[in-house]
Amino acid sequence: MDYSDFAYSYEASPFMTVLSLAIAVLGIVAMWKIFEKAGEPGWAAIIPFYNLYVLFKITWGNGWKFLFLLIPVANLVFAIITMVKLAKAFGKSGGFAVGLIFLSIIFYCILAFDQSTYLGVPQSA
Repeated sequence: MDYSDFAYSYEASPFMTVLSLAIAVLGIVAMWKIFEKAGEPGWAAIIPFYNLYVLFKITWGNGWKFLFLLIPVANLVFAIITMVKLAKAFGKSGGFAVGLIFLSIIFYCILAFDQSTYLGVPQSA
């Protein structure tokens, strides 16, 4: 049997390329609106690392805590806690936080375009 018949094609699908770009643009627009709701500059959403700094500033009160994302395993914990704090910062429930964790783009869009307002950095109980 000739195994060259089972060769894989590595060319990019035009449909998947356009879909990926559309999802990326949608995510940037949603993050832009979330930042503006929180009183931060919207353009921060398009700057790598600075957007994480601003997100952590909105959720933790200290933007430099985004550096905890560089620690293996702890980065998962901090990312989850950040999504919970983001939901609380806009007055949303724990169920919304679960949505932010598992379906980020969709729930970012909901958060960006609904009538919720930024309540401030959530305080620990």
